[in-house]
Amino acid sequence: MSSTDIRQESIKENDRKLFGFIRNRVGSVEDAEDILQEVWYQFSRLINLEEIESITGWLFRVARNRITDFYRKTREDESYDDWLEDQEGPSWREVLFGTPESASDELFKEVFWNQLMEALDELPVNQRDVFVKTEMEGMKLREVAEQTGESLKTITSRKRYAVKHLRSRLKKLYNEL
Repeated sequence: MSSTDIRQESIKENDRKLFGFIRNRVGSVEDAEDILQEVWYQFSRLINLEEIESITGWLFRVARNRITDFYRKTREDESYDDWLEDQEGPSWREVLFGTPESASDELFKEVFWNQLMEALDELPVNQRDVFVKTEMEGMKLREVAEQTGESLKTITSRKRYAVKHLRSRLKKLYNEL
């Protein structure tokens, strides 16, 4: 049996079971479909199918790993909201979008906006765009991925790099003020 035949037979035998397995462990059909697609993509990239003792076992192990990765990313995405929230005082959203209560609050807001814009300008365009769309325009990472035609993993990674840079850059300012 050729590798192509083995792949086709494995897909035919395992697609529904694998989807059900994934679907029972994630919140939405769309997420389950994305994870299943990642599993099939990884399967399609295998070179030595003959070396796998149990293809079904391998597929379910990869699915479990992808589900774990999915939940890690979800936790990371949620932690983006806390990128300056762990500091005492107002959150960065309150500073940027809130109504200043005093002249010093107004000055702080202006300085913070200026520093944020400078820090955003230091980022590669693709990272800056993802950050602006998700944090300032309120888009979901999945929406950005669909809009750009890039994978959710790529978009998530770009946001992670942007947040890491901004956190480092703005934390200094936040601590100074």
